[in-house]
Amino acid sequence: MNLLISIVAILILTLLALGIALSQNMAYLLTVILPYVAFAAFLAGFVYRVIKWGASPVPFRIPTTCGQGKSLPWIQTNPLENPSGCWGVIGRMAQEIFLFRSLFRNTDVAIIEGRPVYGSAKWLWFFGILFHWSFLIIVLRHLRFFIEPIASWIGVLSALDGFFEIGIPTLYLSDATLLAGLTFLFLRRVVVPQVRYISLFTDYFSLLLIAGVISTGLLLRHFFPTDLNAVKTLALGWITFSPVIPHKVSAFFYIHLCFVFTLLAWFPLSKLMHAGGIFLSPTRNMTNNSRRQRHINPWNAPVKVHTYEEYEDEFRDKMKASGLPVEKE
Repeated sequence: MNLLISIVAILILTLLALGIALSQNMAYLLTVILPYVAFAAFLAGFVYRVIKWGASPVPFRIPTTCGQGKSLPWIQTNPLENPSGCWGVIGRMAQEIFLFRSLFRNTDVAIIEGRPVYGSAKWLWFFGILFHWSFLIIVLRHLRFFIEPIASWIGVLSALDGFFEIGIPTLYLSDATLLAGLTFLFLRRVVVPQVRYISLFTDYFSLLLIAGVISTGLLLRHFFPTDLNAVKTLALGWITFSPVIPHKVSAFFYIHLCFVFTLLAWFPLSKLMHAGGIFLSPTRNMTNNSRRQRHINPWNAPVKVHTYEEYEDEFRDKMKASGLPVEKE
């Protein structure tokens, strides 16, 4: 049902974009007004959630560790798996952000002959990192529409991305790998019963929305070419706050824009915000110095305690009678 609702929502967005393409007034709304509304919603939502997460109290050190912590000088420590200083945390966070360290260690479990058996599960890591890196490369390539003159590194990146020179225009490697990664992530939610059981409308909608952006972008590049000069003029107009409605562009361009702006506005409301949340995860961004520093929860309510001295004063005679050692005779 969640998948069906997501498909219906995507179809409604597609029909809405087609209606916009047929109306000059609606085209003005999509190309001139909605870009700023979507970006403002993205920026405000992103900042709000980051501030909200950053204000959450974390009185204790709760980093997830799986290596030897720093203790005695003669015991070898693992500064990345169990960081005790700032540089260790930076190195660990770099592994999380660029290499998906935790996902690489994901394991698969199956019940065999009545007992759990754990095994390797690297496919999710592989297609996950394939998807995210490809998405980043495509976003960086699209900066050529917003910069004049185009930065040299964007040209180098595009040349490397189209190194194999497949087809005319060239099929970028990142386009194919992004589509492959997204297909795997979607099929995993549909095929695997355990993942399907916990999947919500937001999960399917995010994947289908990204799929809409990718598919319309590929159609525009390879099957329904549009005037790139008009597109760049529009993008530069957004930057200079003087956008102009493009002419001689296909309906797929309006569908593409509709998906992109919806994704921008939807981003802070969805699980896609893990892009910003990873930096604020206390299980990742905290040092593990509990052995050399005591952390006391300042929000603990005061309670009346019964110290050992009081306990011994109360039961000293009975402890001595039963042969238990006491500190005071």
